Amino acid sequence: MDFDALFQSQLDALKDDGNYRIFAELERKAGAFPAAKCHDADSPDQVTVWCSNDYLGMGQHPAVTQAMKDAIDNCGAGAGGTRNISGTNHNHKLLEAELADLHGKEQALLFTSGYVSNWAALSTLGARIPDCVILSDELNHASMIEGIRHSRANKVLWRHNDPEDLDRKLAALPANAPKIIAFESVYSMDGDICPMKEIVEVAEKHGAMTYLDEVHAVGLYGPRGGGISEREGLADRITLIEGTLGKAYGVVGGYITGSEALCDFIRSFASGFIFTTALPPAVAAAAQTSIQHLKGSSVERKLQRERVAYLRKRLDQEGIPHMDNPSHIIPVMIKDPVKCRMIADYLMQQYGIYVQPINYPTVPKGTERLRFTPSPLHSIDDIEHLVLALKELWKQCAISHAVA
Repeated sequence: MDFDALFQSQLDALKDDGNYRIFAELERKAGAFPAAKCHDADSPDQVTVWCSNDYLGMGQHPAVTQAMKDAIDNCGAGAGGTRNISGTNHNHKLLEAELADLHGKEQALLFTSGYVSNWAALSTLGARIPDCVILSDELNHASMIEGIRHSRANKVLWRHNDPEDLDRKLAALPANAPKIIAFESVYSMDGDICPMKEIVEVAEKHGAMTYLDEVHAVGLYGPRGGGISEREGLADRITLIEGTLGKAYGVVGGYITGSEALCDFIRSFASGFIFTTALPPAVAAAAQTSIQHLKGSSVERKLQRERVAYLRKRLDQEGIPHMDNPSHIIPVMIKDPVKCRMIADYLMQQYGIYVQPINYPTVPKGTERLRFTPSPLHSIDDIEHLVLALKELWKQCAISHAVA
């Protein structure tokens, strides 16, 4: 069989649908976020990045980069293997203590990414809790979906951010069945925020465990960056809080927090933890420094909120449709995969603006978009340049100014 021909035929179909992904080759410039050097032949040498998940620019913060350099000098580059084989590095334990404190939990457990922490934790819980039923918000992230699927536990979908539907679904299950409610705080594509208090109250009514993904909220919300659960004063009522080190904290890695027994249970049974090389100590040291900084500093969060509000205002003034939501994520709606790719290319090549088009299967067909994430380090001039570029391209590409 000609496997390459099979692969190519499916790639060609993806291109015909306008959903083939093309990666820009960029080189982040230390100390100059959100600027980056571009290595694409048909784009300017320097571009402004508008879609980074390094939401606060902490990956460029001098204290964070210095902590990483110091740890490399002290410990070397890598962890040396899994924590089961090579031992737990001291920096891992310090970071886990920092994370447990962030969410007011007894313990935390590190993973190599947020994707892995969701996959490993949910698959382990669902597989090892007898007769477990996992109730998943219908718009949960792929990592949560994969974890639930891998667990082979019974799964029930409930309507997105709908506590009443969740209540009905729970009421229909056997009262003695162990139940886990899996949901996110901030949903990354639409930027909406869950009705957390209502979800927690429904969970408590039915004696269900709550599993909260805070990856797009940690560092950004709450007085110390503990996420929406901290902002709403609900962290102590949530069984497990999962997060990432690769977004607002600017490094890489994922984690869960919860009771000592819960974290030890996942540590002892999750294959995604047991058989994976641990995070390099330098990464753990940098992440700990970033978390410590954002626990004590609200400067970055305040300025980011101001930049988000200003960009929204300017888009409204120019009639550029974007989703109205209460978060830091600004989806500008294109609703056509070919035009979405085309506008992203024009922004890059003509204006030095980098934003990645978001197409199917990340979002449903017909909801294609450009997803902008203003940081505290984007200037007012950066925003004006972006808005005027979008205004001009809206005319050239004949896109509707209707409200998203």
